[in-house]
Amino acid sequence: MWESNGADLPGFGASFARRAHPGERIGVVDIGSNSVRLVIFEGATRAPAYFYNEKVLCGLGSGLQETGRLDPEGKLRALSAMRRFVILAVSMRVGTLDAVATAAMRDAEDGPEFKAELERETGLPIRIASGADEARLAAQGVVLGSPYANGVVADLGGASLEFCPVDDGKIGVGATTALGPLRLLKSGLSGKALDKHIDRVLDDCQVAKDAIGRKLYLVGGSWRALARIHMRRTDYPLNVLHGYTLTPEETIEIADWAAEQEPPTLKEFTESSSSRLAVTPLSARVLSRLGRMIQPSKVFISSFGLREGVLFENLPTPLLALDPLIHACEVIEERRSRFPGFGAELYEWLRPILTDEPQEDQRCAHAACILADAVWRTHPDYRAQSCFELVTRGNLAGITHQERIFIGVALMYRYKGASGALKSIAASDLLTKEKFSKAKAIGRAIRLGAMLAGPTPEAFRGSSLERTDDNITLHLPGDRRNLAGEVLDKRLGAVANTLELEPEVRIDESQGDAFWLADLTAKGEPADSPA
Repeated sequence: MWESNGADLPGFGASFARRAHPGERIGVVDIGSNSVRLVIFEGATRAPAYFYNEKVLCGLGSGLQETGRLDPEGKLRALSAMRRFVILAVSMRVGTLDAVATAAMRDAEDGPEFKAELERETGLPIRIASGADEARLAAQGVVLGSPYANGVVADLGGASLEFCPVDDGKIGVGATTALGPLRLLKSGLSGKALDKHIDRVLDDCQVAKDAIGRKLYLVGGSWRALARIHMRRTDYPLNVLHGYTLTPEETIEIADWAAEQEPPTLKEFTESSSSRLAVTPLSARVLSRLGRMIQPSKVFISSFGLREGVLFENLPTPLLALDPLIHACEVIEERRSRFPGFGAELYEWLRPILTDEPQEDQRCAHAACILADAVWRTHPDYRAQSCFELVTRGNLAGITHQERIFIGVALMYRYKGASGALKSIAASDLLTKEKFSKAKAIGRAIRLGAMLAGPTPEAFRGSSLERTDDNITLHLPGDRRNLAGEVLDKRLGAVANTLELEPEVRIDESQGDAFWLADLTAKGEPADSPA
């Protein structure tokens, strides 16, 4: 329930000094060197759902290098933005609003004074994160999206670059460096002198040096802009930044290229703002030197960072133990499916034909089963494509691009017309032939399960699938023998054909129709209710 200290809108004085209850919205205000942003998350859930997102370019740190103080006009813009954000948080019934200031306010001599002014004017407590805290928050955001992250997180802001190690989701001690593009812009350095400066700073950061050969998780708007440019230049078929990966060679190549470009050229490849593109060449230069120094095993683009790291802190511990992909799919199922919970039953029913598959493929099958009924309201002619778009365009975490395509292909084959629809989807080429075949088989098995008794509660009671080296067998109890027939045979045959097995239906006569009808009646359903 929303709580306030009695203040009316416009909202100043509302009390946010508590953790959000389950279901309440969580707001984060990120007071950065270049911008001030409000993000409101829809409830305390394991998979972030972005209810509202607004950014104001304030430029608090634009004069910091020369004066040691925050930019006066930037302070006015930031104060105005903060007043607005508090009003929005009150009107949107935010349960917890957490404000975090980073490098500009941390380093400016008038940072504490401006913090006090913001708190006085808005009633909102603000914490100025230390460099280590900022690194930790960014790493928490990465772990929220990639629970088993293993490598080092590099978070590039306007005035600083933070590093933090992560080991199978466990967050280490981070460090900060003064390699933000706004600082470099004011340094007056260029060319080889700038490269040497960047190299010296990186060499002095032990956390960065410890990252040699490890996976590199990139956080920050400038580096996301670089990734978007690389996607456009290479005609990458999936327009999703989170989870996009580059090799070390690709990383250095795109960074070197972008470092030499003017903003108008970069604008041809991305919709990033002019202010972002103005510093992108410097951001690219930092990435080029970083890539050369640590030679990462792989570079991973994370859309999750500090703000998601603050959300991480506000989530109950049991939620953090959940699989973000499966949890997100369950939320979608709860809101869109005819019978929420059917997906879990469907997955348990399918598991016997998946036991020899890799764990990651079983997890994708689990997600596909949960989403099997999520587009039932879509026009039948577009359900296959709608399924694919739900997964490939959805804000899902804990998932690679290849896994998105795997689940999308499986869901397309849950409906008819999948083969024809896939011909126009270039992203399916991201799957190997073997993975595509597996996704196709899972989709056809989902199609079989969804029609066996409809996507209803206890649809699979008494029935099971069995897979041997030569056969795939559907077992039906005697009380459900009438579910068998031409359509079921056809769909079982499609599954068997994809797996290169022979189909078989076996009826167990141990139960009779009277038992089935009596059991339905006992549950309060009419005897003539469809199964």
